[in-house]
Amino acid sequence: MAKLTKRMRVIREKVDATKLYDINEAVSLLKELATAKFVESVDVAVNLGIDARKSDQNVRGATVLPHGTGRSVRVAVFTQGANAEAAKAAGAELVGMEDLAEQIKKGEMNFDVVIASPDAMRVVGQLGQVLGPRGLMPNPKVGTVTPNVAEAVKNAKAGQVRYRNDKNGIIHTTIGKVDFDTDKLKENLEALLVALKRAKPAQAKGVYIKKVSISTTMGAGVAVDQSGLSAVAN
Repeated sequence: MAKLTKRMRVIREKVDATKLYDINEAVSLLKELATAKFVESVDVAVNLGIDARKSDQNVRGATVLPHGTGRSVRVAVFTQGANAEAAKAAGAELVGMEDLAEQIKKGEMNFDVVIASPDAMRVVGQLGQVLGPRGLMPNPKVGTVTPNVAEAVKNAKAGQVRYRNDKNGIIHTTIGKVDFDTDKLKENLEALLVALKRAKPAQAKGVYIKKVSISTTMGAGVAVDQSGLSAVAN
């Protein structure tokens, strides 16, 4: 059996894997155990009551967290004309059409989010094999293919998170940094849960949000008692 590191031993001593923690207690525990030499992200895993094998029960979308994620995001936008000027004014780092596509084909990928206006998809479509595997392909379901590229840029800059369930029906995303105030992390988590509830597939039966766990980049998951979250999130 592999030897536990000192860090893992401390985590096992502190975190009761069978317990549901009040959100305030859960965040305090994460902060106490976050001993990495960098500011760790706070990640969330939400187990959904869906059959992920069925396409009509898959959950995908995006929402802007009220307090952002703590990350600085570089945005690339495929558009032209007045939309190009609007995207630049909204803060996009890279704006273009064929010229931007050529940069990407050469391996220049200095961005975190790609947004496109519908008329630009003829250009973006050629980049599927490059952008797709990196999770960067624009998609109308998450608001990254839109006529209003300026708003999409602002959302990305404001801390929008995209979510999509994995094959086990679990959503994984980030809700902030471990140095955020507890209230900010709580409100970000509640905003995500509200968005997930709005995205509930009509075909999903039974308990929808089955389990919520939060963790830091280098830490273990702490299960959260949903009854301690705001009524709107339940």
